[in-house]
Amino acid sequence: MSARAKPLVLDDVSKAIIEQLQTDGRRSYAEIGKAVGLSEAAVRQRVQKLQESGVMQVVAVTDPMQLGFYRQAMIGIRVTGDTTRVARLLGEIPAVDYVVLTAGSFDILAEVVCENDDDLIELLNQRIRGIEGVQSTETFVYLRLHKQFYNWGTR
Repeated sequence: MSARAKPLVLDDVSKAIIEQLQTDGRRSYAEIGKAVGLSEAAVRQRVQKLQESGVMQVVAVTDPMQLGFYRQAMIGIRVTGDTTRVARLLGEIPAVDYVVLTAGSFDILAEVVCENDDDLIELLNQRIRGIEGVQSTETFVYLRLHKQFYNWGTR
């Protein structure tokens, strides 16, 4: 049995609601309703179901630098043993905001957000490399954010 969940089949209206929220997550249910042909209450109900099912979440995306987090990096991690255990432990670290199991040169990629280089060094040496099973890491420091959009739509 595959660990991958069966994708939820969405109708065109639910897809349109998601696309409206990807464009502007603060758009009102009434505005979305006008755009997709539903009442405000019907849109509210669909959005709630989409969130409860885990299909989508509506969040505020911040600019880490404006909040005092001046060092971001992607860390490629090579693991011996159970990669899912290491990924779970990485996910428990507050500075780690993204963890994905991969194929290729690295077993795991983890994105981190730190206040400065000293915090990144401490995170690498004390937290990440201290996890049993972490064989090696390679750090890709972000110099400038070029593109970050979440409006890729639905199928």
